[in-house]
Amino acid sequence: MPRPHLRRPSPALVVACLALFISLTGTGIATIAATAPRASVNTAALRNGAVTNVKLAGNSVTGAKVLNASLRRADFAPGQLPAGARGPAGPAGPAGPAGAAGAAGPAGVIGAIAVRQGNVVVPGGTAQNSAYDTESVTVNCNAGEKAISAGTGWSDDALDRELWTQRMTPLLTGTNVTGYRATGGNDSGNTSTFTLYVLCYVG
Repeated sequence: MPRPHLRRPSPALVVACLALFISLTGTGIATIAATAPRASVNTAALRNGAVTNVKLAGNSVTGAKVLNASLRRADFAPGQLPAGARGPAGPAGPAGPAGAAGAAGPAGVIGAIAVRQGNVVVPGGTAQNSAYDTESVTVNCNAGEKAISAGTGWSDDALDRELWTQRMTPLLTGTNVTGYRATGGNDSGNTSTFTLYVLCYVG
């Protein structure tokens, strides 16, 4: 008995069959997706890195979804974290070692110094009888000047003369030294002149 002759399907038939297959497959996938139960996709079903930023809806991650104390300063944009309140000052630390000595500064400039002086004649009495003749003299600086030092001297400077300065006292005007008062003693047997010199700072 002769075999039936099979005809090759036409191109139109092939295209129609493919379209039918594709449409049925898409419907099946859609049906599976639509009928997937809630909570059926768990963590194990997700590939690592599968959920990216573009897959998340805006404002979908809230504070309740963030693990407490998990965020760090680097997670925030500059200026977003307010500065904390300043705490109390800590105790002072121990003193550090002394630093090296600095270079010497320039020499200071001293104003004009004037020498004011006064003198008095002191009789010598009987030579070296331990009964000294004494006289006092006072020297003041001019108005506006300050006395900074003083000294005394005698007109007779022979080696065998007993001449000495008994005392020298600064004179105060308020808290400023404005002069000096000095007393000289003479037991040389010869009259001698006792002189008081006062250095006055003119400024």
